Amino acid sequence: MPTVGPVSRLAPKPMRFVLNWGRRYSLWVFNFGLACCAIEFIATSMSRHDFIRFGVIPFANGPRQADLMIVSGTVTDKMAPAVKRLYEQMPDPKYVISFGACSNTGGPYWDSYCVTNGVDQIIPVDVYVPGCPPRPEALLYGIMKLQEQIAEEKLGDRYLWSRSHGEEA
Repeated sequence: MPTVGPVSRLAPKPMRFVLNWGRRYSLWVFNFGLACCAIEFIATSMSRHDFIRFGVIPFANGPRQADLMIVSGTVTDKMAPAVKRLYEQMPDPKYVISFGACSNTGGPYWDSYCVTNGVDQIIPVDVYVPGCPPRPEALLYGIMKLQEQIAEEKLGDRYLWSRSHGEEA
């Protein structure tokens, strides 16, 4: 049974543009708020900053409906398996934004015995947004950078089938 991965190399460039445009402007967010950065994420979804105008739909019902995970806050070693499990439940293609110093590198708690030194040690991260706490404008900029990455993707780049079988898109 053909999937998008193997067929993507046959797709003409205008078709890739249309499909990437659709994925770029319909990002369903699964927020994994662990600390104070989650408040800044909530501020980004409010009327003053309103990231819905960028095609980002906040608060998906769960990981199976989301394609963008925003990890905001300190990831502890105890929470790390839950972050990984929820990431694995998301359908492909999936993206991750690490939001804040604590999720990027462990922040001021980097030398603690129970803090993971960055969420990128657990799951792959597409965009890092620095700051402690980062401003809502920084998250908007990170979302725009992610949308630029999505616009330039080949269709098979994000699908497991093409990655596991070594196929080029």
